[in-house]
Amino acid sequence: MHTITVDQAASDLKAIILRAIRDHDETVIASSEGAVVLVDETEWSNIKETLRLLSDKESLAALLESHAARDRGEKLDGVDSKKAFNDV
Repeated sequence: MHTITVDQAASDLKAIILRAIRDHDETVIASSEGAVVLVDETEWSNIKETLRLLSDKESLAALLESHAARDRGEKLDGVDSKKAFNDV
Protein backbone atom coordinates (compact mmCIF):
# COMPACT_ATOMS: atom_id res chain seq x y z
CA MET A 1 0.00 0.00 0.00
CA HIS A 2 1.26 3.45 -0.91
CA THR A 3 0.37 6.72 0.79
CA ILE A 4 0.54 9.98 -1.11
CA THR A 5 -0.76 13.49 -0.69
CA VAL A 6 -3.66 15.01 -2.59
CA ASP A 7 -1.23 17.22 -4.47
CA GLN A 8 0.82 14.21 -5.55
CA ALA A 9 -2.35 12.42 -6.66
CA ALA A 10 -3.53 15.42 -8.64
CA SER A 11 -0.26 15.68 -10.53
CA ASP A 12 0.02 11.97 -11.36
CA LEU A 13 -3.52 10.56 -11.21
CA LYS A 14 -3.32 8.54 -14.44
CA ALA A 15 -0.18 6.68 -13.30
CA ILE A 16 -1.69 6.02 -9.87
CA ILE A 17 -4.83 4.55 -11.42
CA LEU A 18 -2.85 2.40 -13.85
CA ARG A 19 -0.63 1.10 -11.01
CA ALA A 20 -3.71 0.17 -8.95
CA ILE A 21 -5.13 -1.77 -11.90
CA ARG A 22 -1.84 -3.42 -12.85
CA ASP A 23 -0.55 -4.29 -9.37
CA HIS A 24 -3.87 -4.74 -7.51
CA ASP A 25 -2.36 -2.55 -4.81
CA GLU A 26 -4.10 0.15 -2.81
CA THR A 27 -3.06 3.79 -2.71
CA VAL A 28 -4.04 5.99 0.21
CA ILE A 29 -4.56 9.60 -0.82
CA ALA A 30 -4.19 11.71 2.30
CA SER A 31 -5.28 15.26 2.97
CA SER A 32 -5.49 17.47 6.03
CA GLU A 33 -9.18 16.57 6.30
CA GLY A 34 -8.81 12.80 6.03
CA ALA A 35 -7.92 10.16 3.50
CA VAL A 36 -9.41 7.99 0.78
CA VAL A 37 -8.23 4.69 -0.66
CA LEU A 38 -7.93 4.06 -4.38
CA VAL A 39 -8.33 0.38 -5.34
CA ASP A 40 -8.80 -1.58 -8.54
CA GLU A 41 -12.49 -2.10 -9.35
CA THR A 42 -12.16 -5.90 -9.32
CA GLU A 43 -10.56 -5.75 -5.87
CA TRP A 44 -13.36 -3.46 -4.66
CA SER A 45 -15.99 -5.91 -5.96
CA ASN A 46 -14.24 -8.74 -4.12
CA ILE A 47 -14.14 -6.70 -0.92
CA LYS A 48 -17.85 -5.88 -1.17
CA GLU A 49 -18.75 -9.54 -1.79
CA THR A 50 -16.66 -10.65 1.18
CA LEU A 51 -18.39 -8.09 3.39
CA ARG A 52 -21.78 -9.25 2.13
CA LEU A 53 -21.00 -12.88 2.94
CA LEU A 54 -19.58 -12.06 6.35
CA SER A 55 -22.62 -9.96 7.26
CA ASP A 56 -24.94 -12.92 6.53
CA LYS A 57 -25.12 -14.80 9.85
CA GLU A 58 -25.89 -18.15 8.24
CA SER A 59 -23.05 -17.86 5.72
CA LEU A 60 -20.62 -16.75 8.42
CA ALA A 61 -21.60 -19.64 10.70
CA ALA A 62 -21.11 -22.13 7.86
CA LEU A 63 -17.73 -20.62 7.00
CA LEU A 64 -16.53 -20.75 10.60
CA GLU A 65 -17.72 -24.34 11.02
CA SER A 66 -15.97 -25.44 7.84
CA HIS A 67 -12.71 -23.83 9.03
CA ALA A 68 -13.05 -25.51 12.43
CA ALA A 69 -13.72 -28.88 10.76
CA ARG A 70 -10.67 -28.43 8.53
CA ASP A 71 -8.56 -27.58 11.58
CA ARG A 72 -9.76 -30.85 13.16
CA GLY A 73 -8.69 -32.71 10.01
CA GLU A 74 -12.27 -33.44 8.93
CA LYS A 75 -13.57 -33.17 5.40
CA LEU A 76 -17.13 -31.94 5.09
CA ASP A 77 -19.42 -33.30 2.42
CA GLY A 78 -20.99 -30.64 0.28
CA VAL A 79 -21.22 -29.14 -3.16
CA ASP A 80 -18.08 -28.33 -5.07
CA SER A 81 -17.02 -24.72 -5.50
CA LYS A 82 -18.19 -24.51 -9.12
CA LYS A 83 -21.76 -25.35 -8.08
CA ALA A 84 -21.63 -23.17 -5.00
CA PHE A 85 -20.39 -20.08 -6.83
CA ASN A 86 -21.99 -20.52 -10.26
CA ASP A 87 -23.95 -17.28 -9.84
CA VAL A 88 -20.99 -15.16 -8.74
